[in-house]
Amino acid sequence: MIKDLLKLPRGTKIPDHVAIIPDGNRRWARARGLPTLEGHRRGFNAAVKIAKAARQMGIHTATLWGFSTENWDRAEKEVNYLMKLYEKLLDDYLKDANKDGVRIYHLGRKDRLPKFLLKKLDYAEESTKNNKKYIANVAIDYGGQDDILRAVGKIISDGVKPEDLTSKLLTSYTDLANQPYPYVDLMIRTSGEQRTSGFLLWQSAYAEYYWENDHFPDFTPEKLRAAVLDYSRRRRRFGGNDAQGHLKFRPEVSAKLELNWWRLRKIPEGTRFGEYAVSHLKEQFGLSKVLAKEAAYLFTQAIIDGEDEKWEKAKRPLKKFYELIKEELKLAFEPTLATSLEVKLWQDLRDRENIQGVSDVEDTAKELYAEVYRISHFQAAKLAHLRVLANIERNLAERGHGNEHWDLAENYLEKFYSALKERVA
Repeated sequence: MIKDLLKLPRGTKIPDHVAIIPDGNRRWARARGLPTLEGHRRGFNAAVKIAKAARQMGIHTATLWGFSTENWDRAEKEVNYLMKLYEKLLDDYLKDANKDGVRIYHLGRKDRLPKFLLKKLDYAEESTKNNKKYIANVAIDYGGQDDILRAVGKIISDGVKPEDLTSKLLTSYTDLANQPYPYVDLMIRTSGEQRTSGFLLWQSAYAEYYWENDHFPDFTPEKLRAAVLDYSRRRRRFGGNDAQGHLKFRPEVSAKLELNWWRLRKIPEGTRFGEYAVSHLKEQFGLSKVLAKEAAYLFTQAIIDGEDEKWEKAKRPLKKFYELIKEELKLAFEPTLATSLEVKLWQDLRDRENIQGVSDVEDTAKELYAEVYRISHFQAAKLAHLRVLANIERNLAERGHGNEHWDLAENYLEKFYSALKERVA
């Protein structure tokens, strides 16, 4: 059943290497009046589920930071408890690892770990060394700066000449040496903290970052799925040219066309409504005239049904509209999801006349624009806010509060399309 919940839309870009900073175990426990150690235990349970979910999604390499080089400053009782938890984690994980073809690596120093844990780590690495399907990195007594320092020390010890030193060579001396995907694609940190604390410092130069507000014990496989989808929407340029094709609409034209569409949406059936719809969709998505007509018919039919609050009926032509857009523009969004989000947004915005209590509405808009335009939730936040403001002004204008609200609606629409173009140009 969980496999179905984690199913990703066709076209999703799966990161090869996901690294997780599982922050917030102690805060999670304190917030619930529980002992700190219980927070760590719940975090370890979450880690096992997340590792399994990562494999089910097709993530090749998963790296989890269990204990940093600075964590030795914690209370001795807590440190000892953590070391025993790591031992138990390895015991619990080994059976699944061998069944699923997971090779386990330990990242970090080995000279300060207790002998019982070091022995267990050695056994885990040795007993999974022939597994080739996935990699699970367990970072214990690990620090990014320490990793680099140890690598440099080995390079000096090997007598490498300065002129022979390259990025690839240095990587081969780090803890991720000889792995197929040593460089991090997606770095996730839980608990609302927005720093990396030096985790995989050398290997994360071009990592995409995802900040999760919940503490790690509440980080579920579904939240990992959301992070992967967010990653999939991003354009990774690696400092070079971005050759990906983009939409080329003019913000002021799109805004004007949509505003005219809004102002005409309640007139009797005629040709002008359709003409504006065709012009708007042709401009926004760069469709041919033939396709723009087909798209306009579908989208207009959905709007008419929506005006009558026939929401389920509206979804049918709207889904066909999104299927047409997806096929023509070769985008990776899921038409069914885009349809549900669009209709929900129509419902939520229908009677809004002020900005109070619209955070849920903006969340829906953010989900919609992130899905359709393949951008991150962070990048979609501004778009969502501007779209909601534009619709509120439209509602005020339609309810007779003054024509100045049409001017404000157009202003917000133009800002919306300008912000969108900045993201997709």
